[in-house]
Amino acid sequence: MRSVFKTLALTLALTLALSANAFAGDNGMGWIGEADDKIVTFFGLGLVILFPLVALIGSYIQGRLERRADERKNAIFKSGK
Repeated sequence: MRSVFKTLALTLALTLALSANAFAGDNGMGWIGEADDKIVTFFGLGLVILFPLVALIGSYIQGRLERRADERKNAIFKSGK
């Protein structure tokens, strides 16, 4: 247990120490350049659209999987009688 804790602590420390250099280059600008109001607005709009889509698609997949499981259970119980 102690070795797991030491490994996690070392991993966290190295990650935090090395991530500062990754964000320090190019005067703090990211991949797309300077983040103005238009970029921030479209990014926020993208998040507003993305999260409901993820929930909708996940619910659809879960419903299909549950329907298949119910059909499998019904087939097993009907064949057992």
